[in-house]
Amino acid sequence: MSAKANVNVMAFPLLHSNLSPPQPYVQYLVRSDYDVLSMDDRDIELRHLRYFIAVAEELHFGRAANRLHLAQPPLSQQIRKLEEILGYPLFLRTSRAVKLTAAGEVFLERARRTLRNVHEDLAEARSIGNGDLGFLRVGFIGSAMLTPLPAMLGQYRRLYPKVQLQLSEFHTSSIIQSLGRGILDAGFLRDGGPSEALHVEPLFSEPFVAVLPHMHPLATRKVISAAQLRDEPFVFFSPSAGSLAYNKTISLCEEHGFRPHVVQEAPQWLTILALVGAGLGVSIAPACVRRIAEPNIVCPSLRGAHVTSDIELAYRSTEDRAVVHAFANIARTNFHRKPTRSR
Repeated sequence: MSAKANVNVMAFPLLHSNLSPPQPYVQYLVRSDYDVLSMDDRDIELRHLRYFIAVAEELHFGRAANRLHLAQPPLSQQIRKLEEILGYPLFLRTSRAVKLTAAGEVFLERARRTLRNVHEDLAEARSIGNGDLGFLRVGFIGSAMLTPLPAMLGQYRRLYPKVQLQLSEFHTSSIIQSLGRGILDAGFLRDGGPSEALHVEPLFSEPFVAVLPHMHPLATRKVISAAQLRDEPFVFFSPSAGSLAYNKTISLCEEHGFRPHVVQEAPQWLTILALVGAGLGVSIAPACVRRIAEPNIVCPSLRGAHVTSDIELAYRSTEDRAVVHAFANIARTNFHRKPTRSR
């Protein structure tokens, strides 16, 4: 038996004939090009349907044999075998002509439909295997939209228009949990860190910057040291939304000799900027926040800051679907990483 997967299930009504009593329905399981349709432990193969269609369209065994690149005797034998399996004649044969029986006319329609469905199912299976078709659920953190991610998603949509792409915005911690539970297929994290259950790879790194209200004494400077903020109240990213992102900002301050005094936490960078602008404190954030900072906010660079914030692509370590790996390669290309070979 062929190792090919089942691709279609069809049903032919068994028609009235003089050769056997009528039966209601017989299930035909299409397995492959060589092991196809089962009825009473006898096999109808797809080639039987192709042979029958050729004879039915030519109404001449010789022309049908030429069309199929077969000798006429084997073709005649296969048609008789098909008729024996079905239990009724498909053709009326005389010395001068070949005609379809009433049952043959109905079976011709069914045979054409069966082959058409098989071809469509095989094409769909190939598309799924190539990553050209399927369903993809992707989570992302909001600040990833300030990176090449939007352009990457646009390119993916153009290259894979038949993939159903569902995008959802979450925090990094929620994306990691959703990947582990099978709710998401891939995700874009900020500082998600290593995981045994997930494949996590960096796509984009950026420095941290200070976030100050425009009236702050240091607001006129383009570059400052984190140490100059040691006595300031801080508004920081919530550890519940991303523990590594929180820890990175803490460690950056500790590298400069102080532990920050955190007076407020928020799960969104836009909220953090608004709170800083309102005078609740200062912050340290990825450099991309400069793109969304209001005029009452300034973001000077941090001198001597070696810690970076990383946008990462994540999917399950056991993931074997082509649609996910094709998506990952598009992401790598857009973030200027080396694509990997498709699985």
